Amino acid sequence: MVNTGRFVFLVLAYRLLVPLLSASAEPDHTTKQSYVVYMGSPSGGVNGGGVSDPEAAVQAAHLQMLSSIVPSDEQGRAALTQSYHHAFEGFAAALTEKEAAALSGHERVVSVFKDRALQLHTTRSWDFLEVQSGLQSGRLGRRASGDVIIGIVDTGVWPESPSFNDAGMRDVPARWRGVCMEGPDFKKSNCNKKLIGARYYGVQPESSAPNASSSAMATPAATGSPRDTVGHGTHTASTAAGAVVSDADYYGLARGAAKGGAPSSRVAVYRACSLGGCSTSAVLKAIDDAVGDGVDVISISIGMSSVFQSDFLTDPIALGALHAHQRGVLVVCSGGNDGPNPYTVVNSAPWILTVAASSIDRSFQSTIALGNGDVVKGVAINFSNHSLSGEKFPLVFGAEVAAHYAPVAEASNCYPGSLDAQKVAGKIVVCVSTDPMVSRRVKKLVAEGSGARGLVLIDDAEKDVPFVAGGFALSQVGTDAGAQILEYINSTKNPTAVILPTEEVGDFKPAPVVASFSARGPGLTESILKPDLMAPGVSILAATIPSTDTEDVPPGKKPSAYAIKSGTSMACPHVAGAAAFVKSAHPGWTPSMIRSALMTTATTTNNLGKPLASSTGAAATGHDMGAGEMSPLRALSPGLVFDTTAQDYLSFLCYYGYKEQHVRKISGDARFSCPAGAPSPDLIASAVNYPSISVPRLQRGKPAAVVARTAMNVGPSNATYAATVDAPAGLAVRVSPDRLVFSRRWTTAWYEVSFDVAAGAGVSKGYVHGAVTWSDGAHSVRTPFAVNVL
Repeated sequence: MVNTGRFVFLVLAYRLLVPLLSASAEPDHTTKQSYVVYMGSPSGGVNGGGVSDPEAAVQAAHLQMLSSIVPSDEQGRAALTQSYHHAFEGFAAALTEKEAAALSGHERVVSVFKDRALQLHTTRSWDFLEVQSGLQSGRLGRRASGDVIIGIVDTGVWPESPSFNDAGMRDVPARWRGVCMEGPDFKKSNCNKKLIGARYYGVQPESSAPNASSSAMATPAATGSPRDTVGHGTHTASTAAGAVVSDADYYGLARGAAKGGAPSSRVAVYRACSLGGCSTSAVLKAIDDAVGDGVDVISISIGMSSVFQSDFLTDPIALGALHAHQRGVLVVCSGGNDGPNPYTVVNSAPWILTVAASSIDRSFQSTIALGNGDVVKGVAINFSNHSLSGEKFPLVFGAEVAAHYAPVAEASNCYPGSLDAQKVAGKIVVCVSTDPMVSRRVKKLVAEGSGARGLVLIDDAEKDVPFVAGGFALSQVGTDAGAQILEYINSTKNPTAVILPTEEVGDFKPAPVVASFSARGPGLTESILKPDLMAPGVSILAATIPSTDTEDVPPGKKPSAYAIKSGTSMACPHVAGAAAFVKSAHPGWTPSMIRSALMTTATTTNNLGKPLASSTGAAATGHDMGAGEMSPLRALSPGLVFDTTAQDYLSFLCYYGYKEQHVRKISGDARFSCPAGAPSPDLIASAVNYPSISVPRLQRGKPAAVVARTAMNVGPSNATYAATVDAPAGLAVRVSPDRLVFSRRWTTAWYEVSFDVAAGAGVSKGYVHGAVTWSDGAHSVRTPFAVNVL
């Protein structure tokens, strides 16, 4: 069992200690590292105003600023590795710590931060979402058009995949301003009416003279290309907007029609990542280019580690997303895979749509047939050659085949080097997982490398996420089934077993369930409820690159054009595709209106009609699933929406504690000033017109916490909505007024929600959850809340 209290303590202690340790260390003022210099919204002087080549003018201005702090005898190294000028202004360059500090004090600079590496958050799902909605897509889908463009910031694309076939698509929208960059293995002809753009980044800078008349940018390496060599980007892009491909499968599993959430939408890929991760400067450039190119939705399945989170003004995804929102572009991000511990969700800025991951109604069963005739149902994806009628293999516990001098505990966990290959060869090994530091993949490699014919893994953790083992026989079981297997081993001198090839189990119940790996809230600020909502992210079939890794390809098979992957990386493009679907039906809606529609129409019950649960079986809360499982069809007609404006987000930054002059630069308005009362974190909840509510501090016997919201009617005229409250016992929740009347469409109505706990109330300390739901009889508008009772 995870000690969540200790985990939270360690995370918070780390965040407090890092600045102190950094300050106490002796700084190296001579080593050059890549830094990002963020300057807020674009300045009109160089980004327009009759300038014939605004991009060159911006680069020249940035190079001049950079040259001003580089010593005169080193002017030859003054070069920009990236320059940002579409959605926001700034640049990336190699600097010493002293130079970075000098630039941070420049009057035009908001923040300077190191260029760090971000992590990748790595079919049936869309049909399952339709079934859960209770609606049929045929009627509602006719309202969608094919002119919505989704930008995918990831590892690139495999353009030959059938998922990017443009058959039957109309011409590329005239508003598209992007390009199809070429490389040694990628030609302009690889783009088409579906895959309309492709860029790549992440190259190392080369020396460049500081002459403003020459190129101020580092020259890209000749080996660059938008082509995906990892598979992650191809998978996410096809999940968001892949064309319909019939009879897609993964070596016979998950067979069916593979399609994206918005099959008629266009895709533009921005390769900012590789297998080793993604540089922050490249991700920022990708977001900036995507906005300049004319995308409508950006999908980003990457992020920082939950332990290494930055504040909002040094988080590249948060910065890029804020300015994308200012330009009318919705940014959807994965919430991270560090669950199920609390305080692990990332990409939690209020202007980002943050996605959690869930399961669908499909499972992959790997059966273990014991020599005594018992059958144990496990979970995994394997293509073993074991059979009931074939050879039975000796079954041993890892501790019984430990290598010489290897501790029994290590052999029980399949530690590297802990098994005796001579004792293991030709047998099926049973290992436990009492040490989370050794992953399932490592255990599999250890057993396989020792000559084992199979591996039974006893582990309740991640049992909801089938491990893909290729041709190696592997099955994962929980502790109860594991005890049955170990009891059998101890009951006979010659225990045997086989692990059968995986079988697909359809109509699996209950589903959806919050994935064990899905990161949990609260986020960086507890005044905003995160994650926002949940989408399928477990065992998702989508396009991939042809694998050259024999570990992934079963013996005698050709590489599959499709792969089964799990992660919030897979959930994120589901929401991006759904957002594009809603955008196509409502082209005039703002990013926050689309997010609101997806959140307030999300479902909170599973296919058994019971409340959604986490992988442990406990009831899911807002910190697990946000507003619930998204329902794209319902989101087309939400009734009411909560439109969060750019002013709301600027006020958020003020209340959060950022300096007014920095927020002014971010706004791009020289007349901007912070609202009265800033900074004050307690005012954030009302300052941001969000489709959910989070109250980070509610003290017993103290005045009630009051949060205001403004709802906009996007349904029929003459509508009256009544409020109902679902709250835990002991928490008093009042809505005033409790009826909202809208005479016309597009009109708004304001209301307040108060939260109070009497001094003697029986409600326990910590977060409690509930919801306020508005209904006019035809629409149900649910806004979840989380209240931290002190």
